[in-house]
Amino acid sequence: MPNRLAHETSPYLLQHADNPVDWWPWSEEAFDEARKRNVPVLLSIGYSSCHWCHVMAHESFEDQETAEYLNAHYVSVKVDREERPDVDAVYMEAVQAATGQGGWPMTVFLTPDAEPFYFGTYFPPAPRQGMPSFRQVLQGVHQAWDERRDEVTEVAGKIVRDLAGREISYGDAQTPGEEELAQALLGLTREYDPQRGGFGGAPKFPPSMVLEFLLRHHARTGAEGALQMAGDTCERMARGGIYDQLGGGFARYSVDRDWVVPHFEKMLYDNALLCRVYAHLWRATGSELARRVALETADFMVRELRTNEGGFASALDADSDDGTGKHVEGAYYVWTPEQLREILGEQDAELAARHFGVTEEGTFEEGASVLQLPVRDGFVDAGKAASVRERLLAARSERPAPGRDDKVVAAWNGLAIAALAETGAYFDRPDLIEAAVAAADLLVRLHLDEQARLTRTSKDGHAGANAGVLEDYADVAEGFLALASVTGEGVWLEFAGFLVDHVLARFTDPESGSLYDTAADAERLIRRPQDPTDNAAPSGWSAAAGALLGYAAHTGSEPHRTAAEKALGVVKALGPRVPRFIGWGLAVAEAALDGPREVAVVGRSLDDEGTRSLHRTALLGTAPGAVVAVGVPESEEFPLLSGRPLVGGEPAAYVCRNFTCDAPTTEVERLRAVLSD
Repeated sequence: MPNRLAHETSPYLLQHADNPVDWWPWSEEAFDEARKRNVPVLLSIGYSSCHWCHVMAHESFEDQETAEYLNAHYVSVKVDREERPDVDAVYMEAVQAATGQGGWPMTVFLTPDAEPFYFGTYFPPAPRQGMPSFRQVLQGVHQAWDERRDEVTEVAGKIVRDLAGREISYGDAQTPGEEELAQALLGLTREYDPQRGGFGGAPKFPPSMVLEFLLRHHARTGAEGALQMAGDTCERMARGGIYDQLGGGFARYSVDRDWVVPHFEKMLYDNALLCRVYAHLWRATGSELARRVALETADFMVRELRTNEGGFASALDADSDDGTGKHVEGAYYVWTPEQLREILGEQDAELAARHFGVTEEGTFEEGASVLQLPVRDGFVDAGKAASVRERLLAARSERPAPGRDDKVVAAWNGLAIAALAETGAYFDRPDLIEAAVAAADLLVRLHLDEQARLTRTSKDGHAGANAGVLEDYADVAEGFLALASVTGEGVWLEFAGFLVDHVLARFTDPESGSLYDTAADAERLIRRPQDPTDNAAPSGWSAAAGALLGYAAHTGSEPHRTAAEKALGVVKALGPRVPRFIGWGLAVAEAALDGPREVAVVGRSLDDEGTRSLHRTALLGTAPGAVVAVGVPESEEFPLLSGRPLVGGEPAAYVCRNFTCDAPTTEVERLRAVLSD
């Protein structure tokens, strides 16, 4: 008999709907049930493309005996961390504070008042490598609850009090200046891996937000070291196994320092962020590799993650059927020399093995290799390499594909909208801009209510029940601002304004300017989550600072500018100390320090050739965080167009920063020089 998850919209929860465990979704009713039965709550948090979440589900939650024990002694609550990042953040903070580490699956034991008292991540079905079995943990917690209740509740109360003392109040500090950004660059230089690109050791994650900071820092200061770190890291990743050499797009992270073997899940947020970074790298350098990767990643998102409703799905699983009915990580992506010969024949297989680094011993498991583009001596004919790639991609498409998490997350779609809009504009790909507009339309139609409040997720055209969090409002506003600059349609600026107004009214501490991850009127948890540091995507705090700053540049709004500057106080405090973990905040600080510049392009029409040339030049300007408005004189679409006439009857561009404007220009070269100064 299905449990209570059968009617949820989350694919992760639906994967557990037929478990013998009597799961509840996160709800007040679940905790009422725990109070009524006087039992603790088992809180299990994961997400649909998490490999070890699947493993623990198969080993423990599908096991009848384990399920019967859980059902007898606990109320079991299952949470999709991507649907409820607020719940995830609060309990992950507790797990990390108690154990020094965290991850998913996350396993937390709570009192019926939702206070945590025992923590873990993955627990095996039998004792292993010093870890107790899941059954041992369940029995131990049950025994403690029955026999030492006072001790358990005292521990839970202390944990909640400790969490409450962690509130951050950097909002009233000053905006970071030249000194802090230079210190951040120096800190990154110390942690940079010059042999392999990227930062730190294994596992190695794509440092998307840090790369954006490095590109902006170079654009503002001319620092060659910043550009070199960004360019070399992008090249190493693009040549490594973390990048899908056949289908485009990036895996979640590399398990080694050399970017060779990825954890194979593909996330929308990674690909949106990296698509934009590579497009910006091309804009700065003209790199052909950056152009190719930006376009292939954009095409991957549209081809493999786009939903029937026009939004973008969250992720592709790491695991897939290896052809024998067994689900294996990476099965869809890896190749043996024998498989190459079957598809390509002897001669082309040899070329493909050399080109993609496929060896007899393999770079992955059981003699299989992850495809790379190793830098080698010798020349492979480009036409022959393209033919080999096409044939391998066609053959791979016959393999059982990884599962897809079809839920549409507002924040990550906002990131995708920004990436696709800009990539489409840079490379004259109107189809990519159309895909961005379709996703934006879906968010407006399905995720926004009459008060412009956001719902975090939807699936199959049905909105989920969970309220948007700060990153949703901020990233969707960022996407809409990019779309406004690219399309010249002011309605996207208007929608961005609705969202950033919610940030001011519902997510900002009115006294300090600090930001919270949940709205003031959101469900009350044991603590109101608040985290300015980047994780896999920009923190809501940094993303909100960027959206507020961009909106203020478009409109001249002083409250939005002030709120952005207050929010950047945390970057002044953390940027010089932990630059790897506040990259987006540093990127926004670069924009604030540069102005950001406001560019208004006026023409007789948007289709006029001179107008289009100036508009394109404005979009290709590297000035950090510059905003662009395009339209006809006195158009009411954008405030920046007000009072900006044609010059001598010709299309013209007006550039301002810090309350000072250059003389308008009708010349593309002059505009290019002003925006790269």
